[in-house]
Amino acid sequence: MTKISEIERIAVLTSGGDASGMNPAIRAVVRTALAHNLEVYGVESGYEGLIHGAFTRLDARDVGGIMQRGGTMLLTARSKEFRTEQGQRKAIHQLNKHGIDALVVIGGDGSLRGAHVLARQGVNIVGIPASIDNDIWGTNMAIGVDTALNTIMDAVDKLRDTASSHQRAFLIETMGRECGYLAVMAGIIGGAETVLIPEVETTLEEVAHAVEDAYKRGKTHAIIIVAEGAHIKIQDLAHYLDQADVGFKTRVTILGHIQRGGRPTAFDRLLASRMGVHAVEAAVNGRFDVMVGLKGREMVLMSLEEVVNRQRKANMEYYTMTRMLAR
Repeated sequence: MTKISEIERIAVLTSGGDASGMNPAIRAVVRTALAHNLEVYGVESGYEGLIHGAFTRLDARDVGGIMQRGGTMLLTARSKEFRTEQGQRKAIHQLNKHGIDALVVIGGDGSLRGAHVLARQGVNIVGIPASIDNDIWGTNMAIGVDTALNTIMDAVDKLRDTASSHQRAFLIETMGRECGYLAVMAGIIGGAETVLIPEVETTLEEVAHAVEDAYKRGKTHAIIIVAEGAHIKIQDLAHYLDQADVGFKTRVTILGHIQRGGRPTAFDRLLASRMGVHAVEAAVNGRFDVMVGLKGREMVLMSLEEVVNRQRKANMEYYTMTRMLAR
């Protein structure tokens, strides 16, 4: 392949929370860039590494054997300094010093906001969405979501075995501070009695009624999925249910960071690969200040301006489905 634009050297970094599928995305960026006769550099530790010039040249062999690995080979880190104008100037200085013509940023909402800040200062940026919360506007799915859902489903299935054996109500907390996508989907595929998400205010009484109703209908267990950003904290809910005597005694399981790790699913590997290829092709064709997104079955380019100024929320149609199926 030949270059269409004047781009000769690109860099790629991963930032924010890790997500399974970041490594396949890095692999796709590197190998697609090489196919276009570009030099490729990896930036270690996200924006923090960018500020300090942690650049390493990458070739095809450097990204061999990483497809099946969770996390990110480039590492990731939060950077307070990058939030300052001085930190951003340092980052731009390092890009210029290393002769980088375009930067591919793989990360979530905060990472893409940082990417847009650089783009507004003249840096050629292409973003790739990677966030297990699936809270990024402009894409049906972000990298890491499918793997996280499979991890949650496996945990819920195992907890149900114990819940049924001991006739318990299990309260299971998923990630999702501002978006209840994971909790809603887990509620559907995990057969939950009720789901608590940030987008909907649910009362303690409503949850107690749902659990007690399940007990009266002869169920041997109850599953309650709680997003970490729900209006009711999971420990407060457990205490209330025990005091209300709803028939089941409660047990709390916080899945935490186990949702981030693990071997990426086939879906995440394919999605990450497609997004990595599309990101490099966008750069080669001179398309910048954009994010690669999945719309239906197609890859699209979304303006970073739009992406960072809007937020994806849980689908209320799916939320309604969780209530309808909990019978």
